[in-house]
Amino acid sequence: MAAQRRGRQQVRVLAHVRGTRPAVGSDRRFTVIVITCNRREELLTNLGRMACLAEEPRLVVVDNGSTDGTADAVRKHHPWADLVVLDRNVGAVGRNVAVDMAEEDYVAFADDDTWWAPGSLTAAADALDAHADVAVVTATIVVEPAGREDPIVRDMRVSPLPNECGLPGHPLLSVLAGASMVRRSAYLQVGGFEPRLHIGGEEELLSADLAAAGWALRHLPELRVHHHASRARDPHRRRANGLRNTLWFVWLRRPWPDAVRRSWRTIRSAPVDTVTVRALGEALAGARWVRQARRPLPTPVADGLRLLDDQQIDSKARRYVS
Repeated sequence: MAAQRRGRQQVRVLAHVRGTRPAVGSDRRFTVIVITCNRREELLTNLGRMACLAEEPRLVVVDNGSTDGTADAVRKHHPWADLVVLDRNVGAVGRNVAVDMAEEDYVAFADDDTWWAPGSLTAAADALDAHADVAVVTATIVVEPAGREDPIVRDMRVSPLPNECGLPGHPLLSVLAGASMVRRSAYLQVGGFEPRLHIGGEEELLSADLAAAGWALRHLPELRVHHHASRARDPHRRRANGLRNTLWFVWLRRPWPDAVRRSWRTIRSAPVDTVTVRALGEALAGARWVRQARRPLPTPVADGLRLLDDQQIDSKARRYVS
């Protein structure tokens, strides 16, 4: 399944402007993809940080239908970056569009409020070079301006998943898109991000499909990505998406006994409010699609997800609050 079939045909590219950065001196193994929507000033600050990286990566900004002048500002202040302008906000599908256009072997994802630390892109590509069976490497996330590790990092480091000999770092069954480098061929193999999930927990389905296809997913603690959470986000919409997408994922891929048990525990752990009710309504509204698209995971992957259930339900980093 190609990423184009899963996402690109559902959005129209209004413009694709190549950047001015020369290839000389840059690491041509990877490109960095940043999706954004109506966060012009934060994006410009972030691009300024990544423009200074010694790797001088090719960087693609995907403007998800912004109405605040984002595209013009990128052309004016950061002409070195490629720019892809979409006709509307399609969330994570913006990454599918950019990956489909990419020529490099690896793609590193960032958001308009996350940026890679110096040297981490090179180290991530080196790890993928050295381990042909690894599809994704995910970095340690440092929350700014405090400079502390995100609570999700501990979950990745103390994962109950069995480790595989010879692979770097720690095993994962769900990566973090804004802090990961992905093998482009693996990404295209499983179809990229599902359009219906938009943004908010969209990585879980992609990760499970990569694992089901035989790929390894790893957390490498030595890699660093900084995150200064945007003040422009809608926390209630993001929470509703996260809860809905968790339910859709377990219904789409988990064995039914596991899906029922995880659904009940997820719903019970969420606040009783209008946001949760909205998320449940949206999840149930997608039941017909779920029935048509359901494809249970292979037993080893399903067993691994079962090992993670207790950790994820109890995790402070995964609470459905806003």
